[in-house]
Amino acid sequence: MGQVVAPKSLRSLAAFDENSAVGSGRRVSAVAGLIAAASVSSGAQAQQSSLPPVTVDAPVERPRPAASKPSSDQVRARNALRRAAQQQAAQTPAVNASAPAADRNPYADPAAPYKVDHVQAGGKFPEKLVDTPKSITVLSKEVLEDKNATTLKQAILSTAGVTLGTGEGGNAFGDRFFIRGFDARNDIFIDGVRDPGVSVRENFFTEQVEILRGPGSSFAGRGTTGGAINIVTKRATTEKSFYNMDTSFGTDKTKRVTLDVNQVISPTLAIRAGGLFQDAGVAGRDFVTDDRSGAFVATTWKPVDAVKVTADYVHTYLHGIPDFGVPYYRPGSPAAGNLYSSTAGGPFPDFGSNRNNFYGFVNRDFFKVKQDIGTINSEVYMTPDLMLSDKIRVSRSVNDYIGTLAESPIATIPLSAATVTANPQSRYQVTSVVANQSEATYKFDTGGFRHTALGGIEISRETSFIDKYAGLNSEVTTGPSFTPGGSTSGVSVFAPQYTFLNTFDSPRMLGAPTNLSVDTKSVYAMDSANYRDLLILNGGIRYDDYTVKTSGYGNIGTTQAFGTQSAEFGLPNFNLGVTLKPLPNGSVYAAYATSSNPVGAEFDGTSTAYGGLSPVLNGANTQIFGPEKNKAIELGTKWELFDRHLLLTAALFQTEKENAREAQNVSSQAAASALGCSYPTGTTGSISCLTAGGAYRIRGIDLGIGGKITDKWSVFGGLVLMQSEVTKSLAPSPQPSLYATNVGRPLANVAHQSFSMLTKYQLTDVWEFGGQAVYRSQIYGGTLLAANQGTSIPGYWRFDAFAEAKIDKHWTVKLFVNNIFDKRYYDALYQSATPFVLEAPGRAAYLVLSARY
Repeated sequence: MGQVVAPKSLRSLAAFDENSAVGSGRRVSAVAGLIAAASVSSGAQAQQSSLPPVTVDAPVERPRPAASKPSSDQVRARNALRRAAQQQAAQTPAVNASAPAADRNPYADPAAPYKVDHVQAGGKFPEKLVDTPKSITVLSKEVLEDKNATTLKQAILSTAGVTLGTGEGGNAFGDRFFIRGFDARNDIFIDGVRDPGVSVRENFFTEQVEILRGPGSSFAGRGTTGGAINIVTKRATTEKSFYNMDTSFGTDKTKRVTLDVNQVISPTLAIRAGGLFQDAGVAGRDFVTDDRSGAFVATTWKPVDAVKVTADYVHTYLHGIPDFGVPYYRPGSPAAGNLYSSTAGGPFPDFGSNRNNFYGFVNRDFFKVKQDIGTINSEVYMTPDLMLSDKIRVSRSVNDYIGTLAESPIATIPLSAATVTANPQSRYQVTSVVANQSEATYKFDTGGFRHTALGGIEISRETSFIDKYAGLNSEVTTGPSFTPGGSTSGVSVFAPQYTFLNTFDSPRMLGAPTNLSVDTKSVYAMDSANYRDLLILNGGIRYDDYTVKTSGYGNIGTTQAFGTQSAEFGLPNFNLGVTLKPLPNGSVYAAYATSSNPVGAEFDGTSTAYGGLSPVLNGANTQIFGPEKNKAIELGTKWELFDRHLLLTAALFQTEKENAREAQNVSSQAAASALGCSYPTGTTGSISCLTAGGAYRIRGIDLGIGGKITDKWSVFGGLVLMQSEVTKSLAPSPQPSLYATNVGRPLANVAHQSFSMLTKYQLTDVWEFGGQAVYRSQIYGGTLLAANQGTSIPGYWRFDAFAEAKIDKHWTVKLFVNNIFDKRYYDALYQSATPFVLEAPGRAAYLVLSARY
């Protein structure tokens, strides 16, 4: 009597092996405490109860099998394993100290940073990427580092499904990308706010780059037909202070230093600041320079758990001597003196000219790109399920340059005597933005569905001042002799003779600017409804009230006049998606979306022919057309494999555009009137008449991979295969001898096959080795709709490699070799009858020394 045995449920907790997990001692104490409590309680109750006493037998210890006692050899082996584990644990902090927890990418898988789990716009895309019915490629900061991509252009061009375009006579030179075959030069966002105007963007303040493929007007507003690019900036964190520095030296004369410091002021306040300095050339291109400087500062203030306020400011300044490419050799043009009609055409370096040749003027040409971006974002949780946010953005960017285009080559016998016309191109464009986004995100449950609903209002004003430099008659040949400040023919293709000419006037503004403004008022709502992680429905609708205005000078026939024009459109768009989850780590989805491209949406064109709005309508190529309408469907699947550290994606997609622009030449008033154009009085010869009403279609397959296959092997890449086709055209073929109609022809500026793969392997705790392969298929030239198969740039393979060594817990050194085999290839082809091409950099090596404290 008086002996008490613990209940069976507690005895089962106490039965554990002596080699159980760490913390078993605490478990014993806890169980013993429960047993003691049970004993006291039972004793007390037994004394006070009127029930008959109960006899409880004492526990009998079970005999332990003899085999359970380890032998002396087993004890020594066990102790050896314990010592090895302790040594490994002691070394682990030193290996991982170079990437402190506070410096991690908050959107990526901590164990596999090549795999990003979430995009920044959490309210618009609340589910993990594996459950989001949309193809989204995210370049994390670790991917950007291992690509050694210091600009947005470098990062994008090593990604499948994206190609580069050039500037035009009426468009700016800068970041111009084509996503799934559609121009996206004005579909670039910074932290979810549109960054209009063509610029050149640095990566030193970038956390990750998100490429949202397919139409997205319901998410982002106008445009976004082939997709959108969102740059996510670095944020201050209250988790931990850290101090980072990277110093680079390159064989292309690169000297680069970046700083990134996060300081925790208090548990509720942190400040992060960074800086950039770069002095560099470009491998394989004589006289071209690429100098940069910049700074950013970001703050995070969280006075209470329900309130968070972030503010940031970014300043960048890129400047140097620009590279506007090399001439393109077009055979079969006797009128131009070309005697090689039986030879296939292509860039002149493929016909023997030096790939390093520079066709500009080092004492005249320059570029200056400046950006100043300030943002304040406030988030307030009214309840645990209702969050209100407001984001204010003020920005100003300047794109200022004079460059030289190598156009209209004249080939002779011998070919080494070929000449080219050096045509100046200039622009001074200042773009300013004031925008406000107010959103409410509400989470609630209905009938087994877990909803994340978002509603928002966005108001923005975008303005641009566009002028050019006097005396630089862009794309106008003035004769065989050189005119200072203008263009000249007779420049040798194989040995440019005017590189150091120093007889130019001081640059001065022409004083005939074009002023553009776009005012947008938008309202949108979307919802994601998750039914027990088995079925996810989402949809969204957005309405944009879009107004574009322009004022400035234009030509009416041969007379210059001042004018103002405006256009206003209502742009309704929507998206629908359904996702099925056959297993927790996978999904199958179908999605449908629309988008709209109103006139002037690109925001750098000064006429409709270049996607803009002319201040003066002359009836030929400056009409105001209604928006282009786009619709797309996508079927896909996504799977997380290898302990969910690797994301595989596959999608079939089709995008169709209606009311597309076309250009055709007319030489009479009758021909012009038939197309809705006019033939200005006094005009002779043919003029370009722009019409709307064309249509085309792009369909393809999009495959992606990102994450870790093993603990030591990381991969990131994709494969995109596309087919493009003009499905409707009002214009006759520009080359009837080659094809009778534009219908059925492919599109220009599209690499129909592209592939990229970045991979690295951690050989030891000290050494990592990696590399990258990039493939682009042939790209055809042409204007607007149909590709002109008479001009193209060839496809190519490019290979890069890198090795990284951890010196100690703070310092690492990394060696990159880009374009290992010094492949001569080209990034873009100018859409013109007298094209030029942008040549990619040659082989270069970089040594990067990094400190993390």
